[in-house]
Amino acid sequence: MSSYRQPGVVLTDRRFTVPLDHSDPGGEQIEVYGREAVAASRAGEELPWLVYLEGGPGFGARRFVGTEAWLGRALREFRVLLLDQRGTGLSTPANRQTLPLRGGPREQADYLAHFRSDSIVRDCELIRLQLTGGAPWTVLGQSFGGFCAVRYLSAAPEGLKEVLITGGLPSLDAHADDVYRAAYPRIERKVAAHYARYPQDVERARAIAAYLAEHRPESAGHRLTPEGFQSLGILLGTGSGSHQLHYLLENAFVRTPHGTELADTFQEAMRTAASFAGHPLYALLHEAIYGQGERATDWAAERVRGEFPQFDAATALKGDGPVLFTGETIHPWHFDVDPALRPLRETAELLAQRTDWPVLYDPERLAVNEVPVAAAVYHDDMYVDTADSLRTAAAIRGLRTWVTNEYEHDGVRAGGPRVLDRLLSLVRDEA
Repeated sequence: MSSYRQPGVVLTDRRFTVPLDHSDPGGEQIEVYGREAVAASRAGEELPWLVYLEGGPGFGARRFVGTEAWLGRALREFRVLLLDQRGTGLSTPANRQTLPLRGGPREQADYLAHFRSDSIVRDCELIRLQLTGGAPWTVLGQSFGGFCAVRYLSAAPEGLKEVLITGGLPSLDAHADDVYRAAYPRIERKVAAHYARYPQDVERARAIAAYLAEHRPESAGHRLTPEGFQSLGILLGTGSGSHQLHYLLENAFVRTPHGTELADTFQEAMRTAASFAGHPLYALLHEAIYGQGERATDWAAERVRGEFPQFDAATALKGDGPVLFTGETIHPWHFDVDPALRPLRETAELLAQRTDWPVLYDPERLAVNEVPVAAAVYHDDMYVDTADSLRTAAAIRGLRTWVTNEYEHDGVRAGGPRVLDRLLSLVRDEA
């Protein structure tokens, strides 16, 4: 372990060895990393632990600087473990460079089948025993981290003192098809709200999509396509995302000796926003996190999109309607246009066709839950269906919800201490 300081906080690097396959504890082991954070003024004290599970899948824990955002509030009473879930950050990262060490696509897909919430929770339990001496700890789960927290309540509630969930109550039984069938109308509402706020973006988006359809440029090996441009709508699910998207669009074109062209600055910004180089597991496992039982996910977002023809850019360009952005959806073409994903195309296909996913949630156990749980549910969350979240909240005994439209899906980041304060008061019945 190594420790170091930032303003107001002492940080310690911690590394843990866990089984790749928890059903075979004596088999292959992998390394999982967590960054311990404690207030500098309380570094020598015995404090309860809080483990933070980041959204995703595929993202390492946020790299805080000092006590920014919600971390400062947490450090008033907790020693915090910012966990890089397996395959992310410094926890045996899985990407186009490392996965060939496993072998071919079949071996890679079999390996990645161990990177869902069920394995993440088993990792947490082994780590908890090392850090707390067996005492239960508090879990804060954001988005997919909340999915992991509900799995935790289903599989190992004895490890939990209290659970805080922000924008991450999953449906207990929805297939991926159901998830995306509910998602596209939510995305369409967000796009409509964006165009109402910035009506000039309607023509800008049409012009950009038309240019991409005709020229198909590349930026650093990333093929820029109308569908890839539409995927920038993922920004619309965050508090400042509509404004970020507007600023991106306003710099799209420049005049050159050859006429009007798509600006290098825009192409680079689009490539950066659309690339999965920093989080390839998001693309590889995004539909797999909904897999339960013998039914394949089978590129659900792509198939279900056919039920919503208004999202087809080519059709929009033939008429005079707006080009609709998409959101948190993964498609086969992502693995054709993105150099970070291109070598993993066959691996992704094998995961999409997999039919042996373990069931993740236990409704009977959740119905008799005794762990205090509080969840922030965002009223029109673009990423996680509000109706599904509220049904799940009702299915978990004792869970208290805070339903709000004050924040978007990233409320725990945007709201920081206030959001964490509210959840802690709810979970402790102080509200």
